[in-house]
Amino acid sequence: MNKIAIAFFALIAVATAALLPAASSDSQATVLRSNAVVNPDSYSYAYETSNGIAAKEQGQLKQIGSESGIAAQGSYQYTAPDGTPVQIQYVADENGFQPQGAAIPTPPPLPAAIIRALEYLARNARPQ
Repeated sequence: MNKIAIAFFALIAVATAALLPAASSDSQATVLRSNAVVNPDSYSYAYETSNGIAAKEQGQLKQIGSESGIAAQGSYQYTAPDGTPVQIQYVADENGFQPQGAAIPTPPPLPAAIIRALEYLARNARPQ
């Protein structure tokens, strides 16, 4: 496996771990299901614990120009400290880590005045 693939796996592991809740309050949780398949050009894993944490991911080697790396997709879920269920789906590829889910914060919409100003600037911009 090349250095890009190893770095990519490390990045995904760190990103996923950073988003999951701390395990200290769930110290009595047990693993209900766990499996993994690792091949030279692909992998997959899935696990589920008794406290509602679950994750699954699959990835494969992808050639991008003269470089190769791992493209992955997966999901994870857990219950937030306030009792809210959190579910995240993601793709991780040459465009970076791209999570989706209701728990991902989104920016507020642009005010109408800012949109009008940007449209005005686009119409009246002078080429240099």
